[in-house]
Amino acid sequence: MISLPIDAVLPALREALAARHEAVLEAPPGAGKTTRVPLALLDEPWLADQTILMLEPRRLAARAAAERLASELGEKVGETVGYRIRLESRVGPGTRIEVVTEGILTRRLQEDPALEGVGLVIFDEFHERSLDADLALALSLNGRELLRDDPPLKILLMSATLEGERLSAMLDHAPVVRSEGRMFPVDIRWGRPFQPGEYVEPRVVNTVLEALNDETGSVLVFLPGQAEIRRVHQQLAEALGEGGNVLLCPLHGELDLAAQRAAIDPAPAGKRKVVLATNIAETSLTIDGVRVVVDAGLARVPRFDPGSGMTRLDTQRISRASATQRAGRAGRLEPGVCYRLWSEAQHEQLAAYGAAEILQADLAGLALQLGRWGVTPGQLSWLDLPPPAAYNQALDLLVRLGALADAGAVSLTDHGQAMAQLPAHPRIAHLLLRGHALGLADLACDVAALLGERDILRGAGADLHSRLGLVSGEQRGARGSQGGVQRVRQLARQYRGYLKGNGRQPVADPQHPRWLGALLALAYPDRVAQQRRAGGSEYRLANGRAAQFGEPDALMKHEWIVIADLGSRQGQREERIYLATDFDAQLLDGVLAEQVRQVDQLEWDEREGVLRAERQRKVGELVLSREPLPGLDDAARARALASLVRRKGLELLPWTPELRQWQARVGLLRQLDLDQQGASDWPDVSDAALLATLEDWLEPYLGKVTRLSHFGNLDLSSILRNALPWPLPQRLDEWAPQHLTVPSGSNVRLDYSELPPILAVRLQELFGLEDTPRIANGRLQVKLHLLSPARRPVQVTQDLANFWRTTYAEVKKDLKGRYPKHYWPDDPLVAEATARVKPRK
Repeated sequence: MISLPIDAVLPALREALAARHEAVLEAPPGAGKTTRVPLALLDEPWLADQTILMLEPRRLAARAAAERLASELGEKVGETVGYRIRLESRVGPGTRIEVVTEGILTRRLQEDPALEGVGLVIFDEFHERSLDADLALALSLNGRELLRDDPPLKILLMSATLEGERLSAMLDHAPVVRSEGRMFPVDIRWGRPFQPGEYVEPRVVNTVLEALNDETGSVLVFLPGQAEIRRVHQQLAEALGEGGNVLLCPLHGELDLAAQRAAIDPAPAGKRKVVLATNIAETSLTIDGVRVVVDAGLARVPRFDPGSGMTRLDTQRISRASATQRAGRAGRLEPGVCYRLWSEAQHEQLAAYGAAEILQADLAGLALQLGRWGVTPGQLSWLDLPPPAAYNQALDLLVRLGALADAGAVSLTDHGQAMAQLPAHPRIAHLLLRGHALGLADLACDVAALLGERDILRGAGADLHSRLGLVSGEQRGARGSQGGVQRVRQLARQYRGYLKGNGRQPVADPQHPRWLGALLALAYPDRVAQQRRAGGSEYRLANGRAAQFGEPDALMKHEWIVIADLGSRQGQREERIYLATDFDAQLLDGVLAEQVRQVDQLEWDEREGVLRAERQRKVGELVLSREPLPGLDDAARARALASLVRRKGLELLPWTPELRQWQARVGLLRQLDLDQQGASDWPDVSDAALLATLEDWLEPYLGKVTRLSHFGNLDLSSILRNALPWPLPQRLDEWAPQHLTVPSGSNVRLDYSELPPILAVRLQELFGLEDTPRIANGRLQVKLHLLSPARRPVQVTQDLANFWRTTYAEVKKDLKGRYPKHYWPDDPLVAEATARVKPRK
């Protein structure tokens, strides 16, 4: 057996897991952790006859790992080592090591929270921080705590680049075992900075051709997505011509098994490979013969927008950790070369690590699984908690799909429990169950499978009907689409196996093409869309958003559609429609009636300035029909008016400067109470509080308001002053007076728009006053704006005594020069204050 760097730390790992029930293993690319660790732990006494589950983030990696482990034992897959992935399983009665994808473990935990018969769960490549890995770890820890005593379930987290100490802390300071690894030197060759708007493909092609000319061995090229892979493949094929010694091999998760094997197997004798891969090749997989890496430095990442309820694909710069992983692929077997298509200065600006998927993904599936488990996120252990906004959006969707009774419920409905048992996104699970209940199980399974895979007919219009034709065999697709069609058919067969029992009597016309739109609307009730104008490309969705076709499409002849795939790619300002079908809006009166709600809407006609009342039938934000409401209930009218004020703001009401000062005076005394006692007798009359409580203080006075102009007739001063219970009005005048009497005898107005309040007064009117005036029962000094005889500011102070002692002499000298006829005494504390502009003669 070939020696691998990980072998040196296997004894320490055995000791760690013998002493503790969890451990963290850090090992760089090429160390051999995936290949050696499960086999090294298979005969440990604490494992006894239990099995090992090893999680891989991708199907391709899981299959490759199982094959490599089995070959180390000289066996076939399915004997001691097996694997379970979506659509495929190879395990036998003697299997002790199962390599599975992370979603498989989550479903197994739901069926058996204690994981009986499993002694060790290994999370491989945990640094990728997939959503399924985080969820599986949280459920594993919780299930172990509640249900496993003896024998205990042990957990091992393995990673190439990981913040090991942070993870160790989450696992009650689990031991961290580190392997130095072994990687041959990799020569990094830097590119020039990308220019704004520059396409990545031409530079990738030129760099690959340069590498083929200057270096030996096969080349691994990292590109952000399948579109770039196709374009680079085409351009390289044209540049290299036919009959050469270079094989071009795409590698991504949607390829069939044969194409994936062609990419990772050694090149035939006398040939070289150029493997065009997404970040699927970043970890786990060893691609034989590669000693050159060309890295575009980009990855395509799905990001969920809680505001729109949609996931969009963002092309973004990779992290420094990912760049290190990618470069390491060139030094697995011998010294290599990595061409980075960005500058060294740009490299230093990259993020250290990529963001965890849980922080930017659609959390509907996670929320459904937590509902099935019967917990909220706060009851589990996470490295990163699910973001509240995205999680609440997920709960709202589950309510719309009938999986939760309301967003505050912890337990799922019966329908939600059935959804959670299906290995599909909640939208797809709902479609399958409702389609089955309608007697449309076969069509539902085909549609669900199409939605679960990437588009199998790219560039052929958006209509989903054409994809169904390929799946049914009624149409023949291009040669490149056959793999995708086969996967869809296989997944549809799997879904049919999950749907048990017979649905009810099928709908009257099950072959009618309108049922495709109905099923799509079950999965995407928020994406039922109505055309803005006949024949136009822009549609308004039930969720209130807008989307449009990027180019003319046959679906644009339909007023109503349902959208299955949309999003904004880089450089696009609006959402684009990529996959949809026509929709029969009459179904909203029949099988989709639960999506329609009736709303009595009272709204202001902005042009007329009057209140209008309508009874509307709506699907989401789209109005299906409206009719006038002749008699307006007074309470409903008042609520509508309060809603208008809340929307337009308090400035709609007849405020006066004096009333704003009253509001500030009450606010000041409330703040002083809060500062000193932690509570206040004074009500909160801030704008935010008033808007939040309109129903309490304003609604009773809105009976005579029928037009926008009528708001100006409200006695707002009396309405607000009534909010102060006795004796607070009297105390307000005492503690926060509108005026203060100064030594000259003048009553000077206080300005409460600032804190502390401002007393702007002529300097001469304060002669004889030693200290700064106070308000609030002596608790607060005012801020003095000392004015010249012409009422221009000469000094601002809260310490009048200090001003007389230190500053007055300089101010007096200046004022005496500018106002020589006025009285400027040497000792202001014994002088007579005067409100007269000039002194008496």
